[in-house]
Amino acid sequence: MNARLIAYWSQLHGSYWFIPSLMTLGAVGLAFVTTALDTRLGADWIEAVPWLYANKPDGARALLSTVAGSMITVAGVTFSITISTVVYASSQLGPRLLTTFMQDRGNQITLGTFIATFLYCLLVLRTVRSSDEGGFVPHLALLVGLALALASLGVLIYFIHHTPASMHVSNLTARIGRDLNDHLDRLFPEQLGEAAPPEEEPPLPPAFFEEALRIRAREDGYIQALDADVLLAAATEHDVVLRAEFRPGDYVTRGQALVLAAPAGRLSDEACQRLHAAFAFGPQRTGTQDVLFRVNELVEIAARALSPGVNDPFTAIGCMDWLASAIGQLGTRAIPAAGRRDAEGRLRVVAYPVTFAVFVGAVCDQLRPYVRHDRNAALHFVKMLAEAAGGLADDGRRAVLLRHGRRLLDDCRAVSMPPQDLDELEARVQILAHLAQPGVDTEALAVRHRWLGGSA
Repeated sequence: MNARLIAYWSQLHGSYWFIPSLMTLGAVGLAFVTTALDTRLGADWIEAVPWLYANKPDGARALLSTVAGSMITVAGVTFSITISTVVYASSQLGPRLLTTFMQDRGNQITLGTFIATFLYCLLVLRTVRSSDEGGFVPHLALLVGLALALASLGVLIYFIHHTPASMHVSNLTARIGRDLNDHLDRLFPEQLGEAAPPEEEPPLPPAFFEEALRIRAREDGYIQALDADVLLAAATEHDVVLRAEFRPGDYVTRGQALVLAAPAGRLSDEACQRLHAAFAFGPQRTGTQDVLFRVNELVEIAARALSPGVNDPFTAIGCMDWLASAIGQLGTRAIPAAGRRDAEGRLRVVAYPVTFAVFVGAVCDQLRPYVRHDRNAALHFVKMLAEAAGGLADDGRRAVLLRHGRRLLDDCRAVSMPPQDLDELEARVQILAHLAQPGVDTEALAVRHRWLGGSA
């Protein structure tokens, strides 16, 4: 799919108007269909149903007016509650979480239900005619309106429960953590065997950088999507090698080189335009192809929880639990190769995926300055690394986790953590070192099980 279409679909998915707009259009169509059926059926059918009764024009107008007025009032109240919730959560947990609330399907469907019911009743109301106007009461449309009113009442009850539940920090971190794991499943679907393939850049042709044409960005912003298939097809068609300088999530300034292409003389202006169109830009990072976007959200919640003004290590621990799950999941997946080749095996595109070391660094390097000042968070930080290391078969990836555990220990020593807490942290790092040994055996796994029974 084209990168711009991917980015546009992501914007629609995160918009607060798309689902309500579809539901509103559905309500318009339903109003025309039900009133057309009423015109064909007439009013005799309702007399044959004993538990239904026919409405007079005045009663039909009163009913529709009451439902429509109630729905638009409730819609305004729910919108106000939603905005208040978003403002509170953004100020307490971080402004980047606004995207998560905007993508909440429950809020979108709630707003859409009330507006659709209001518009449906309004459109049906205009078809009601008194006896001096020809006399017409859309009985079927009235029954559908009542059903929509009852459904709206159920949605309101759901919304009253959903709003405080969605603000609960445990539910919020769980939602972000599941999104992160789903994202890893989509971007890294291949399971590893015994060892990970080398995460190295393939050799470029001689004098590549001297001969390469620089295709420069024409706008500022974050790369929201990248169509790698377009790059590969263009490179194969024009017999060039492309090197993508940025990946989704990176910020690009106008004039920076997006892609290097060699040999330079083989690309026309049209081909350069095509390569530039493979990148979609936007004013903010999104989770469409940016695997670190959800990581940063969890890290931000944990960092705010560990700030002196909040001092809530247990929220940070909850975030680390989900990050440990993501690290363990990525540790068992094959990272896509940096080089992509054509059908004949020739190198065509060099792009830089998020490697295991980069992913773990994004988690640990951002958390460490906050974790080192809190005993509970520091102990759980090392436990997070051990949780992940115990499930990995690759020695190199376990070594990455051990390196970050030792860095935290050094930082805790530098900030003069109390000796007793420092001794406990050192003991946990030693267990992590045992788990990270090459060819870890069943005895090490037994140590891991004893670890999991510990505190913090």
